[in-house]
Amino acid sequence: MPYAQALELQRALVEDRRADRVGDLLLLVEHPPVVTLGVRKEISRSHILATDAMLASRGVEIHETGRGGDVTYHGPGQIVGYPIIDLKPDRLDVHRYVRDLVEIIIRAVSDFGIRGERVKGLSGVWVGNDKLAAIGVRISRWITSHGFALNVTTDLDAFKWIVPCGIEGRGVTSLHRLGAAADQAQVEARLVARFAEVFDATMLELYPTDSVLPPSTQPVESGR
Repeated sequence: MPYAQALELQRALVEDRRADRVGDLLLLVEHPPVVTLGVRKEISRSHILATDAMLASRGVEIHETGRGGDVTYHGPGQIVGYPIIDLKPDRLDVHRYVRDLVEIIIRAVSDFGIRGERVKGLSGVWVGNDKLAAIGVRISRWITSHGFALNVTTDLDAFKWIVPCGIEGRGVTSLHRLGAAADQAQVEARLVARFAEVFDATMLELYPTDSVLPPSTQPVESGR
């Protein structure tokens, strides 16, 4: 899904969630190559190492997002998760919510023999000196959007275009580089299962009948 379309989709779903037209949702998408900027866009832009012309020549877009965090890259082989969740009434804690997203990813990658870790003072999920998954969220009146990006088979050379998340002196890795034998569908399934555990949720898989209007979807399968 193109990033601009996913951004508009999230904005619409946040309003739908606020109005109770939909329940809590977890969107799992994959983007064409794109560089995204955090809410402090001037700082994020200073962490882009490639010129706009070079990125454009490779078909890489640059988008402002309104989320927390710094600059990051999304592209093929990366699972991007966008929870649209109402944290009221019993999860009104931004730090807890971010910790929960990290916990989901740590549990999911452990299913493939990878030990993901937290690093004090840094966001995301790490393996040694390298970031495996990035976190960047937006919470508006306790409705969440944006979320996480987990590298599965991502082309890691693309991260050379930026200072990932504005963090100097550290690298980026993927499940593939770490030797995990897993495809996108397998990793998505574990993320869904671990999400259900952490948020004490029952997950229903939805198939959209319209590519941009998920409120028209109907649950057709449960227990994934």
